[in-house]
Amino acid sequence: MVVNLNPRVVSFHYTLTNAKGEKLESSFGNEPLMFLEGSGQIIPGLEEAIKALKTGDKKTITVPAAEAYGEVEPEMVVEVPKEKLPKKDVAVGDQFHADAGDGHAQVVHVTKVTETHVTIDGNHPLAGQDLTFEVEIDSTREATQEELSHGHAHGPGGHNH
Repeated sequence: MVVNLNPRVVSFHYTLTNAKGEKLESSFGNEPLMFLEGSGQIIPGLEEAIKALKTGDKKTITVPAAEAYGEVEPEMVVEVPKEKLPKKDVAVGDQFHADAGDGHAQVVHVTKVTETHVTIDGNHPLAGQDLTFEVEIDSTREATQEELSHGHAHGPGGHNH
């Protein structure tokens, strides 16, 4: 494990594939993804692997489900009577915000629809999946005090919310 005493701002390109080799998304052809090390902005397994990389490095990184979006939690899959939903005409694949019970909203997706009930899943769509990233480090730099105090990277020219 590499320990950075001074957190970096890292910009990188990636292509994400699942265990079947299916391409899920890519940043190539767009702006690189930028994050502040240690801020929790990217999945833990990917961040840990990137810590050892420097500008120009290319690497294939496989992140186990537990270090990515976690394992599937069966208790987060629930069947709800249709009349309890704010929208009546839902279809498999729809996403919406639901009350997580702690005062926060949670994104859920519809996995099954019957005449009377809808099954919703609060797990991240990639939960339970090992993920592979082809990464290329675009740039690295030491984080500024302002970035450290705000807890995230700022874009070119400074503060960029």
